[in-house]
Amino acid sequence: MGVMAETEGVLAAKFRVLFPHLDERQRRLLMGAEARILGHGGIKLVARAAGVAERTVSRRVSDLDSGEEPLGRTRRAGGGRKRLVDLDPGLRLALLALVEPDMRGDPMSPLRWTTKSTRKLADELTGQGWQICADTVADVLRAEGFSLQANAKTIEGKQHPDRDAQFRYLNEQVTDHEGTGDPVISVDTKKKELVGEFKNGGPEWQPVGEPVQVKTHDFPDRETGKAIPYGIYDVTANAGWVNVGCDHDTAAFAVASIRRWWSARGTSDYPNARRLLIAADAGGSNGHRTRAWKTELAALAAETGLHITVCHLPPVTSKWNKIEHRLFSHITMNWRGRPLTSHEVIVQSIAATTTRAGLKVQAEPDTAAYPTGVEISDAQIAALPITRHRFHGDWNYTLRPHDEQSPPPSARQDGPTDNAPDRALLSHPELTGMPR
Repeated sequence: MGVMAETEGVLAAKFRVLFPHLDERQRRLLMGAEARILGHGGIKLVARAAGVAERTVSRRVSDLDSGEEPLGRTRRAGGGRKRLVDLDPGLRLALLALVEPDMRGDPMSPLRWTTKSTRKLADELTGQGWQICADTVADVLRAEGFSLQANAKTIEGKQHPDRDAQFRYLNEQVTDHEGTGDPVISVDTKKKELVGEFKNGGPEWQPVGEPVQVKTHDFPDRETGKAIPYGIYDVTANAGWVNVGCDHDTAAFAVASIRRWWSARGTSDYPNARRLLIAADAGGSNGHRTRAWKTELAALAAETGLHITVCHLPPVTSKWNKIEHRLFSHITMNWRGRPLTSHEVIVQSIAATTTRAGLKVQAEPDTAAYPTGVEISDAQIAALPITRHRFHGDWNYTLRPHDEQSPPPSARQDGPTDNAPDRALLSHPELTGMPR
């Protein structure tokens, strides 16, 4: 085997040097002569070294053995059988009419509403009178600049006129907080995950023929339920903290996750902090219209003594939230192809997530109950110690800790003491973000 491999290498080197100086007939005669000299197995060896079919070398050997004079002509450049699309230009136009029905040809083409595979395109062209195979269709499409492509998510929804201005304002707030050593976090709820032996997308190295067995259908298990990971990403420290709940994704759950992060990491990482900046999406449990979100944050501000500023990302821009591509994406890649069989597996998989950039993640389970349907009255909203910023007070606001000059909501008397609604509260500046 070693001698044959060495011989093949020598032949390949010889062919690379000589072939550019020989015409087609001379190249074939050279290959036949080399194969004839090598004897048994020479045809296969020469064919591999020259990168041609064995029958090509075999024919030249037969010509040499027969003693006949080789053909006196040599194929000129561009010789040989012409391609179908060159013989009949209408074939190319017919093919393009099928793949571009909106721009060319009949817009009601039968292939408009189905997958345009090369085989279906070849069948359609054959039905129109052309004799063409799927491989030729693929060659023509590639020559025309086509390739297999998936859909690209590039069309955004209706853009808010202040979208860019809000991003600039958010960046200014981040710079201001980081300049004084105050923490800046990006928060969001990751996609809910089924807990159990369910398929988890992505490949993972396994012994050949021994894939991990999972359930056929993705019906939630009543006993294990779902996991709700709520993430807090520390922008300055490049660190993540994930609270894995099992009940409901509510505003109380979102703020409880931030509270647990502050107790576990924030107080030790930022011992002198007096402010906290939160970047959050415009919707969901931490949305700018969610009353319980603001109420729970006010309670957190009172507990920690922090001035908590929230800057919401503009609508339809959640993919720009830093936590999405700096934390959640790495978690998804870390547990790909691995069934999330229990809450413990989910917590441990999240905590094991790291990156070359130095990302470190801490995860904790949260078994508390977070009921839905909690209503926040107008009076409670009006009593919040909230300051709305001049620029888009609905997206940017600060919740102050209670002090002597700002009594807690229970001690304030902004309306009547009975249960009758006070219409004046509906126009309160803290509720509307505008002067009366």
